[in-house]
Amino acid sequence: MMKIRERENGSKNNIACIFNYPPHYRENIFLKMEENLDCDFYFGDIEEGNIKKINHQLFNKPVKYLKTKKLFHNFNWIHGMISILFKKYDNYILTADLFILSNWIFLILNIPLKKKVYLWGHGWYGREGKLKKIIKGIFFKLSDGVFLYGNYAKNLMESEGIDSNKLHVIYNSLNYDLQLKIRKTLSPSEVFKDFFKNDNPIIIFTGRLTKVKNIDLLIESHDLLNKKGIKLNVFILGDGSEKPALEALVKTKGLENNYCFFGACYDEQKIGEFYYNAHVCVSPGNVGLTGIHSLTYGCPVITHNNFTKQMPEFEAIENLKTGCFFNEDNVEDLSNCIQTFLKETLNRETIRQNCFKVIDQYYNPNYQIELLKRVINNKT
Repeated sequence: MMKIRERENGSKNNIACIFNYPPHYRENIFLKMEENLDCDFYFGDIEEGNIKKINHQLFNKPVKYLKTKKLFHNFNWIHGMISILFKKYDNYILTADLFILSNWIFLILNIPLKKKVYLWGHGWYGREGKLKKIIKGIFFKLSDGVFLYGNYAKNLMESEGIDSNKLHVIYNSLNYDLQLKIRKTLSPSEVFKDFFKNDNPIIIFTGRLTKVKNIDLLIESHDLLNKKGIKLNVFILGDGSEKPALEALVKTKGLENNYCFFGACYDEQKIGEFYYNAHVCVSPGNVGLTGIHSLTYGCPVITHNNFTKQMPEFEAIENLKTGCFFNEDNVEDLSNCIQTFLKETLNRETIRQNCFKVIDQYYNPNYQIELLKRVINNKT
């Protein structure tokens, strides 16, 4: 009650978060930020694909939505964000997107104001050209600190001369509280028996069925293994434009009885049970939050090794402990990785515990909140 009364009397709010979009998968961390850090949230409407928005009614305080104007090429302007700089906030966290031109103006106008402005995002990918490196360097140096999804980006940025004391690896998270609760209810089951009527090992893929996911590589790898006499089933959890083509490829290979195109699923209990009982999750294209989702429920992840094209969550994968990497676009190498995770010498329960450990240590909102507290309070 004291906090509410102080704010009504006009005292400074602690943090204003101005983000490009309110994706539903960040609900858990945003609500914890509101609760623990007294954050106010401002969201633009730069759509991230077809990602569902957060239910703003879950917040205790009103959420403000800002209109976004598309300018030229990939550049945008978030209307109303500049005026927030002159409100009674001590700290600001912005989406680390240099294509949002209002971010640049915000950072430049803050130079004489000397408020604390932090950026939150991917940082470096490792595929930037010379000019983009220069522009990115200026952008990030204008801030007081950068919250990054992984150490890979941090190391790249340090090599480009950005002060390591300004770089804070915050990782990423999903609805950890709910997922942890579900995880504790899970145990090995025959959930896949109804779909396949056999005891073959289960490979799972989850996500949108689009070309960029390279799911055809998984089917080709499965075909190679099948020809070697290695039997397995593939469970596809998701939907998308490539589904007809993928089903046709499966039929061409004569593997119809070993595939289940389950479709989209939003039942977290079911998703958890699928991951928990699968042998390995294969993400032939880049892996993002799918990897975190899978590891949360104890399912190791296989994805490609071209880290310049990867999403930052690839760092949660440790060879033969929480998954492995195959040579990008190499069907035979992918099949070898899959075969490795079907060997009895790799204890499934040990792998499961390895997966739990990395999520429980780093990829959860509790870790993120503690890091935010330390940085904002200058205790790093």
